[in-house]
Amino acid sequence: MKDKNMRVNKEGPFLAAEHVLRGQAEERVRDQAAALLEDVNTMSLQETQRLLHELRVHQIELEMQNEELRRTQIDLDAARTRYFDLYDLAPVGYCTISDEGRILQANLTAATLLGSNRRALVNQLFSQFIAKADQDIFYLLGKQLLETREPQIGELRMLKSDGLQFWAHLVASASADHEGSPDLRIVLSDITERKQAEEVQLKEGSLQKAIFNSANFSSIATDAQGVIQIFNVGAECMLGYTAEEVVNKITPADISDPQEIIERANALSVELATPISPGFEALVFKASRGIEDIYELTYIRKDGSRFPAAVSVTALRDARETIIGYLLIGTDNTARKLVEAERTLLDQALQLKNTELERATAVAEKANLAKSDFLSSMSHELRTPLNAILGFAQLLESGSPEPTPSQTRSIDQILKAGWYLLELINEILDLALIESGKLSLSMEPILLTDVMRECETMIEPQAKGRCISVAFPSANLPYFVHADQTRLKQVLINLLSNAIKYNKEGGSVVVECTLSQPNSIRISLRDTGAGLAPEQLSQLFQPFNRLGQEAHVEGTGIGLIVCKRLVELMGGVIGVESHFGEGSTFWLELSLVNEPLLLDHLEEHPFVAQTPLQVATYTMLYVEDNPANLMLVESLMMRRPDIRLLSARDGKRGIEIARTSLPDIILMDINLPGISGIEALQILAQDLNTAHIPVVAISANAMVRDIEKGLAAGFFRYLTKPIKVYEFMETLDLALGFVKTEAIQINNKENDHDSLFRDS
Repeated sequence: MKDKNMRVNKEGPFLAAEHVLRGQAEERVRDQAAALLEDVNTMSLQETQRLLHELRVHQIELEMQNEELRRTQIDLDAARTRYFDLYDLAPVGYCTISDEGRILQANLTAATLLGSNRRALVNQLFSQFIAKADQDIFYLLGKQLLETREPQIGELRMLKSDGLQFWAHLVASASADHEGSPDLRIVLSDITERKQAEEVQLKEGSLQKAIFNSANFSSIATDAQGVIQIFNVGAECMLGYTAEEVVNKITPADISDPQEIIERANALSVELATPISPGFEALVFKASRGIEDIYELTYIRKDGSRFPAAVSVTALRDARETIIGYLLIGTDNTARKLVEAERTLLDQALQLKNTELERATAVAEKANLAKSDFLSSMSHELRTPLNAILGFAQLLESGSPEPTPSQTRSIDQILKAGWYLLELINEILDLALIESGKLSLSMEPILLTDVMRECETMIEPQAKGRCISVAFPSANLPYFVHADQTRLKQVLINLLSNAIKYNKEGGSVVVECTLSQPNSIRISLRDTGAGLAPEQLSQLFQPFNRLGQEAHVEGTGIGLIVCKRLVELMGGVIGVESHFGEGSTFWLELSLVNEPLLLDHLEEHPFVAQTPLQVATYTMLYVEDNPANLMLVESLMMRRPDIRLLSARDGKRGIEIARTSLPDIILMDINLPGISGIEALQILAQDLNTAHIPVVAISANAMVRDIEKGLAAGFFRYLTKPIKVYEFMETLDLALGFVKTEAIQINNKENDHDSLFRDS
């Protein structure tokens, strides 16, 4: 049944063709039926019989031809199957390429290798599947094939349709198609795995060769008995032996000396193999147990000279874990030993230098401290008699009866000299504080308008005395700079004073403020004085250098260096532009900051309900020299009608108001003109009338050490600028709570005392 089905399947096409032919024949017979019928009617019996015989013979002949056609078709199908197996399913790829380089045919294997459909490959350029780096190889193969007509073989990198690269073995041969046109037949096979294996093998071989031929370290391999079997180039260079002199002749113990174990006297040149010596045996004993270490050995060269070496020993084992030898890797340790020795000497020298430097630093610090202490002491010692001189001179000046004209002139000279001497003392003390690093600044937002207004008021008498006109910026300056207000005024007053002193009679000074860089402002002071020569400019900021003006204008020569150090401490820069005979322009640049929180920003913080009719029950004194900060606290106090606010612009005035008004709370800035906030606190604490008042520090000195120093000095709380409003109000409430508690305790003590007195 199976064979019958197979036959039906195979003969199906032939049966269908026969059916078609029979139909066509029947149709032709019908067309010719009339003519045939007429011929038959006219034919004799004998002719009819002969015609029937011929028809039977012709029919049998046709049947035999059909049978031959069936057998031929079966053979053709078998041939096609064999062709499919041999061509399409071949383990290699076949491609037929036209003389234009386009793919005409490709088997399934070639399509798989190139990662494309067989139909899609047709008419594509074969060269597009060749890696760019190997295009020249393919071109030379084709050229050589056309010249020699001999098959060409090559290995090159090819690309799949998705761009993936693979190695291919390519055989190209020439042929002609049925029309005689030249075709290129290409046979492809994927050799990527073989190429990768070859690369790994080549790399391993190269590494092994590089290791064995490296002159940077010695590689010595022995057998299990310790006789040298491998002696690389590095060992030859390092030890002076050749491989022929040592292989199968001596052991590593003959050329090395384990310092911890054995001291060999000299090198041995042994013709016969020698066993492992006791020293080397100790080394391989640890290696045989899997303990690998690096040893400090002394290698002995062939000429008997010695050098330090770092050597590692490893046991070599076969597949059954049996030790078959030992491998010694050694490096010349001479350079490292020399470096270590030099480093030791350098460390000793450096330690000695550090000791000397520490000693010199200690001496310098001691000298600097002594200088600072001396200057501070001298300042105090000079101020004491100077206070008496100026005090009594002022009493004489305003005394009764009035002094005579001659006495007035003498008193004026005493006061002038006294105030000048006080100015010198202040400048020297400022320089000493700056150089000792003890000067602390209160950095905060400063409104330039306030500073300019105060400087204008302070410098006006000096300018009028010399008929010098001083022009300040007319409009309000809406700029805040990051600076210490007291020190900024000191710098500006010093520069303005110099611009007046070194100006010509009837001259002028112009102060200007301009934006110089992003987030910076330049304050310039231009005078109409004599100007400075180039050599004078180079010496301008040197201490005690008067630039040849000693005989003409009073001064110490340290004012400008103090200004320079102060500006730099405030994060700014200072400079000068001058032309001899045309005047000078001194300038300083400071960083701009945002406007601090003022009353407009307080509307969203309703701390307490406003009660305009409420009478203040507490008094608070705020000692502050910065108008902007004072304005802020005044604005805050508008929300606290229970507190009456007093203010003072310096520490001395603050002490006076505290003693006369006895406020309930005191707010104290740290950096104040005259005496600092800490000094003012100490004075108040020593006075029995003010010692009980809680003093809250409020300062721009916000470092941890500043806060700790302030609290250690005795402040009730330490607030930092910019003020945090909620924290500020909470601190006030705490201080007021403290005041109430103190008042209750004092009242209880008084009642107890009165009760005790009545009982007695």
